[in-house]
Amino acid sequence: MGYSRKEEIAKLRQERREAKAAKKRKVNVRERHVRFLIVCEGAKTEPHYFEALIENHTSAIREVTIEGEGMATVALVDKTSEIKRDLEYKNAMQFDRVWIVFDKDDFQDFNDAIEKAHRLGYHTAWSNEAFELWYFLHFEYLDAGISREAYIVKLEAAFRKRMNDMNFKYEKGNPDIYSLLRLYGREDLAKRFARQLRNLHKGSDFAAHKPCTMVDLLVDELEHPQSLLK
Repeated sequence: MGYSRKEEIAKLRQERREAKAAKKRKVNVRERHVRFLIVCEGAKTEPHYFEALIENHTSAIREVTIEGEGMATVALVDKTSEIKRDLEYKNAMQFDRVWIVFDKDDFQDFNDAIEKAHRLGYHTAWSNEAFELWYFLHFEYLDAGISREAYIVKLEAAFRKRMNDMNFKYEKGNPDIYSLLRLYGREDLAKRFARQLRNLHKGSDFAAHKPCTMVDLLVDELEHPQSLLK
């Protein structure tokens, strides 16, 4: 009877050890999540693109919140701080990576927005002149500074050539743009061309870095969140 009692005690101790180990594993898994907050200038164009990208690249360690605000530059940075504060308080958590997505366009406070964001510890996926530069780089390299309207003309021409459809029209906010870029363009080219453009520019006058885009840096993090846990 004494031996049986010892066996029972040993079994209980083993069960406790296993339960404790299982609880520890769950805590470790939860701690290894990477929580992203992405606040976009556009209300549809950029959010639709990133939502589709995230859906295409599933990850058990990534959580993403995307907000489209319809405002730009310094005002968008200030709004990001407000969104971050409210969501972290409401959900009793903290974001690991905060990204702000905006274009140069004709805004005079472009440099100020980037510098303020970086002071606050945020990352900026800015494009000069427009987000559509990132799209076009899926097809061709471009190092000439052109207008937003010119990007759209060139982007339509690239799609029409690949699709063999002269009636194709690019529409801002198209929820299918990510799928179209995957089907007819090449993301690996876009990433390589984006790096080439950055190598052309020096200094902190980002408004003069034209054309240039940082979108690929955010894309890389969303596709490979495990790299942030090293």
